Amino acid sequence: MYRAHIFVQGIVQGVGFRPTVYRLANDFELKGYVRNLGNIVEIVVEGEKETIRRFISDLKSKRPPISKISNIEVGWDEINHFSFTSFEIRGSSSKFKGTSVIPADVATCEACLSDMNNPKDRRYLYPFTACTDCGPRFTVIEKIPYDRERTSMRDFPLCEECQKEYENPADRRYHAEATCCPICGPKLSLYDDEPIHVDDPLKEASKILDEGYIVAIKGIGGTHLACDATNEETVKRLRDRLGRPYQPFACMSPDIETIKSFAIVSAEEEKVLMSRRRPIVILKKSDGYDLAPSVAPGLHNIGIMLPYSGIHHMLFKYARRPAYVMTSANKPGEPMIIKNKEILRKLKGVADYFLIHNRRIVNRCDDSVVRFRGNEMAFIRRSRGYTPEPYDLSSLSSDSNIVALGPEIDVTFAVLNHGECYLSQYIGNTTKYETTRFLEDALKYLMRITGTEEVDAVACDLHPRFFTTRLAEELSREYSAPLFKVQHHHAHATALAVDYGVDELVCIAADGVGYGDDGTAWGGEILYCFDDQYKRLGSLAPQKMPGGDLCTIYPARMLFSILGGYYALDYLEELFKEEYGEYFPHGEKEIELVRRQLERDINVGITTSTGRILDSVATALHICSRRTYEGECAMKLESAAYKSSNSLDIPYRIDKYKGRYVLDTTDLLLKVMELKNAGERIVDIAAAAQRSLSMGLAEMAVRAAEDVGTDIIGGSGGVFYNEAISLTIKDYVEEMGYRFIQHKSSCAGDGSVSLGQAVIASRRL
Repeated sequence: MYRAHIFVQGIVQGVGFRPTVYRLANDFELKGYVRNLGNIVEIVVEGEKETIRRFISDLKSKRPPISKISNIEVGWDEINHFSFTSFEIRGSSSKFKGTSVIPADVATCEACLSDMNNPKDRRYLYPFTACTDCGPRFTVIEKIPYDRERTSMRDFPLCEECQKEYENPADRRYHAEATCCPICGPKLSLYDDEPIHVDDPLKEASKILDEGYIVAIKGIGGTHLACDATNEETVKRLRDRLGRPYQPFACMSPDIETIKSFAIVSAEEEKVLMSRRRPIVILKKSDGYDLAPSVAPGLHNIGIMLPYSGIHHMLFKYARRPAYVMTSANKPGEPMIIKNKEILRKLKGVADYFLIHNRRIVNRCDDSVVRFRGNEMAFIRRSRGYTPEPYDLSSLSSDSNIVALGPEIDVTFAVLNHGECYLSQYIGNTTKYETTRFLEDALKYLMRITGTEEVDAVACDLHPRFFTTRLAEELSREYSAPLFKVQHHHAHATALAVDYGVDELVCIAADGVGYGDDGTAWGGEILYCFDDQYKRLGSLAPQKMPGGDLCTIYPARMLFSILGGYYALDYLEELFKEEYGEYFPHGEKEIELVRRQLERDINVGITTSTGRILDSVATALHICSRRTYEGECAMKLESAAYKSSNSLDIPYRIDKYKGRYVLDTTDLLLKVMELKNAGERIVDIAAAAQRSLSMGLAEMAVRAAEDVGTDIIGGSGGVFYNEAISLTIKDYVEEMGYRFIQHKSSCAGDGSVSLGQAVIASRRL
C-alpha cells in the first residue's frame, strides 16, 4: 500500500478541478483528500501504487475543460495501514506553494444558457447565472486561494438552495465561486438622471436601444457604450459625444448566422468567435453589409463579437436589431470605468441611459481583439478570455522573478515567476495619469496573486522618458534588482521567438516607432536576434521628421520631408500649397514653416518607421490626411488597396548604408506620385505601394538571413496586422526557401513587448 502526495500546478482553481478529483478518486476507490493550497491543488491519496498511477493518468486526460495542468509533482510513501476512511474535499489553506493562477473569464456555457432560457428553472432570465465551467474569474478575485470569500461575490451570501448546490460535489456548481440566483445574487438597475423603476431592466434597456438611444452597460470587466449599429444617426451621435470621429466601433450580434448577413466569416474565424474566450474578431464586410456606415468608416472590415455574458444573452433575447455597437466606455488609452458612481458621473452627457449592477469589478479587463491573416490568427489585443493565463518559459531554466513594464502606448506588463510568465490585461496609454495609476495597481495585484514577493530583475524600454521606464527605475531601487533596458524591436522579435521556441531568427520589425540604440526613431528594421543580443542588418532609409511627433498626427509633414529628398524645396512648397494645403492645420504658413525646419534642421527628428511611410502614401493619394486614432492612415490605405483588381508594379531599390541594407523609401514615394499624376487608379497605386514596400523588406531579410546563416525569418510589429503586407512577405520568404513565422499566441503589436523584455532580462541575468 502507498500514500501519494500530489501537487498540481496550472489553471486548477475555480474550474471544477477539486470535484473532478473527488469523483475520480471515488471511482478508483482511493482514500484521502483534495484542497486548494495557496495557489496550487494538493491531493493526498492512499491505495495500490498502480491504481494511484491510473488515477493520475485519468486526472490529466479527464480534467475540466477550462483547466490546464502545467506540472504534477508526486511524492510516494509506502505505508502499512490506511490513515483515511474516505475521500473528501477539504477547505482551502492559506499556505502558499507553487505557481498556479486563476483562470481567465469565460463565456456563459450552454448548460447555464439552458437554465436562463427555461421558464421552469429558478434562474430563468437571470443574467448572472454561472457554474464551474463559465463566468467571471479574473475580474472578481481579490486574493488567493480562490474561494468565494476572497472574491467580490462575498458581498452576496448564498441562499439555501444555492448553498446546497455549492456544497454538493456531484453538482456542476460545486464551489463555483460566482454561482448565485435571483434571490441571493447581484441585481441590475436602470438609470437616466434617476433610477428607473421597471420589472425587467434588461428588457427595458433593449427597447431603449432599439429606439435609438445610447446606453452605458456595466459588464464583467468594465463598461460598454451600446447603441443600434444599424442607426447611422445614433452612431454619429455616439461619435460626437465620445470625440472619436473615425475610430472603428466593435459590434455585438446574437449569433453566427446574423453576423454572416453582413460580414464574411471563414471556418477558422467562426471557431474563434464561438470559443469560450469570445474575443472581438476583425472580419471583412460582405457585399450585403447593411450596418451604419459610421460603425467602421473608410475600412473594409469590422470588429464583431458574440455575447459572452448573461447580460448580453438576455439583451439580445429581447432585441429587434441584428447588431449593437459595443465599444469601451472610456477615452482611447485610458482605463475602463468600473465603479457605479463613476459610470453615472463620467458618462453623463455621453450615454442617455445606464444599465448597471451591484457586483464589484475587482480587475478591469478590456475585450480581446484578434484578426486573421489568411488562415493564421493574430492577437491585436490579448486581454479578456486570456489574461492572466501564463506563457510557459520553463525552458529558460531560470528560477528568477522578473518584472517587465512594456513600452508606452499599448501597454501590458509581465511578471515572470519561476518559469511562468504572466502578461497583464490590456493597460493602455501610460502618458495618461489614470492609466499610470491603473498600471501600478494592476502590477501590485498580479505580483500578489502569483506570489511574487521578491524581484530579481526589472526590464523596460530603452526610451529614457517613458513613464514605464521611470517606474522600472523605481522598482529596481525598491527591490535592489538590476535594471535591463531593452530595445523596442528586439523585444518584439524575442516575443515572436517565444511563440515558436526558437533561439535565433532574422526579424522584420515593422511598426510606427521604437527608440533605437542610436537615439533615433526606428520602425522598419531587419534584426538578427540570438540569445540576448541583436544586430541591425537592415532598415528603411532614414527620413527627417519636421516637427517630430507632429508628423504622426499630420502625415503631410512627413510626405513633404520625404519628397524633399528629391524635389527642389521651392517647387515642393508650391505643389503642397496647391494640392495638400488643407492637410496642414495652419495652411500655407505651416507649409512654409516645415520648409524652414528642413532647411535649417531645427526640431527635425530621424526615423526609419514603416508606419510613417504608409501614412505618407495614404496622404499622397488623398486617402487619409490626419491620424485621429492609432494606425488610422495605414488602415485606410489597406482598405483602399483591398479594392484593387489591378497589378501595378512599383520597382524597389535596396542600397547599402553604414554597413546595413537600406530600402529607398524616397524612391517609392516618388513613383507613387508619378503614378497618381499619370491618372492610375488610387486603389491600384495603394496596392502597388504596399506590395513594393513588402517585397523590399522581404528581400532585405532574405539577404540578411543568408549572411548570418539562419533559415528562420519572422515578422513582428503592428504593420503585420495588414493582411496584404503580411502575406506578400510570407510568400516571398517561403519562395526563397526560408521558414517564415508570425505571432500566434502573442501580439504582433506592442501588447507583447513586455514578454520579450522579460525573456531578454532573464537571459541577461
